[in-house]
Amino acid sequence: MVPNFAATTPIYYVTAKPHLGHAYTTIVTDAVCRWHRLCGDNVHLLTGTDEHGLKVQQYADAAGKTPREFVDEIAPLYADAWKRLDVKYDDFIRTTEERIHKTPANYVEEENYFFRLSRFEQRLLDWYDKHPDAIVPDFRRNEVLGFIKGGLNDFSVSRKSLKWGIPLPWNADHVAYVWFDALANYITAHGYGSDAERFASRWPVDWHFIGKDIIRFHCVYWPAMLMSAGLEPPKGWAVGGFLLVGGEKMSKTTGNVVSPLDLIDEFGVDGFRYYVLADTAYGNDGDFTYEGLTARYNSDLANNLGNLAARVATVVEKKCGGIGPTPRSDSPLAEVAAAAVRDADAAWRAVQPSKALDAAWNLIRATNAHLEQNEPWKMAAGAAVDAVMGDALEALRIVVLLANPALPSTTQEIWRRIGLPGRIEDRRLPSDAAWGGYPGGLTVEKGEPLFPRKKS
Repeated sequence: MVPNFAATTPIYYVTAKPHLGHAYTTIVTDAVCRWHRLCGDNVHLLTGTDEHGLKVQQYADAAGKTPREFVDEIAPLYADAWKRLDVKYDDFIRTTEERIHKTPANYVEEENYFFRLSRFEQRLLDWYDKHPDAIVPDFRRNEVLGFIKGGLNDFSVSRKSLKWGIPLPWNADHVAYVWFDALANYITAHGYGSDAERFASRWPVDWHFIGKDIIRFHCVYWPAMLMSAGLEPPKGWAVGGFLLVGGEKMSKTTGNVVSPLDLIDEFGVDGFRYYVLADTAYGNDGDFTYEGLTARYNSDLANNLGNLAARVATVVEKKCGGIGPTPRSDSPLAEVAAAAVRDADAAWRAVQPSKALDAAWNLIRATNAHLEQNEPWKMAAGAAVDAVMGDALEALRIVVLLANPALPSTTQEIWRRIGLPGRIEDRRLPSDAAWGGYPGGLTVEKGEPLFPRKKS
């Protein structure tokens, strides 16, 4: 039976265009899902937008539009951005669909309905005690337990003064508070209340991918809401830090918002995706700089992966007549490759994309070092050079399998250039990453530089 794997991104609040922080969480989610697809899992990735609440109404008023007009303009920008960033989602939910900072605070008084969160303190503590790995990284779990042990207060689930929202079924004078109705998207989008069979096959999801700023809502309020409804909480939460700009979280107020679409025009989709995934350990804060992106692009992509692919193709063309040799079964790179596959798999499953990519790059570095040591470009054509280049081609084949979740289009192009047929997404790990899979006798093509160097 094929294992199911389900993941969700946050549903992003549609008061502005998508920025780097939104892209960060979404690309991490996409890459982890791509790894599970390569492993043969039946994957489902849900993303979308949160479109109700006071802020949306205020932004719409300021723009001279109705809330519906406003959200209908902003929400498609997120779907379009994810497509341009090569995010392979299965469902994009908008909370207006029928199926479901640094400013002074404004104090208001109104009549509300409340959810009795206080009665779930012990149940939540007991659940987390039985599921010690449900929140990664570990220090975020301690943060959640601290919230719960500090005492839980009941929270409002409705607004009476706001009209832009979903009316409560039992009192149409109230609309659901934005968080209360937004969180429900995770179950309604998977069939809760409409398709019991589909819901049973997809819930509980394996991971909610969230930012650290929404951890209380997702890891305290949400599981309590599910328990109240007699449903299981999700299997886990992968909590990411922020990509900071100038040491601060991106905000329209501070004017430090970075658009991911501007960056992909210069660095390419895969170049941007790689930086987002490789530069910061997931769970920690990272500091985005243009200089850092350029340095990572030049070092890891242009100098390492791009150079390896070009070097292999060049030597095969000159010394092997453009035909890729068969790798040796006893190659010194075989053990390095096996370790890379093992370490990458463990890291992707632990939601540590930077470690997973470092495992792949260990194989790249080892292969480049192998070529430097043997200097096949100085050898005469024959068995010796064939042995070295067959090993290098096989290592490169395994590298592109391991790097595919981060670099889907570039790895597919390398796959094609070394003569391999079909789509990488149709390969299956770990079996297809076992040493010895390159058949030899294939035409190898050099092509244009995959990652042209950028000026520092």
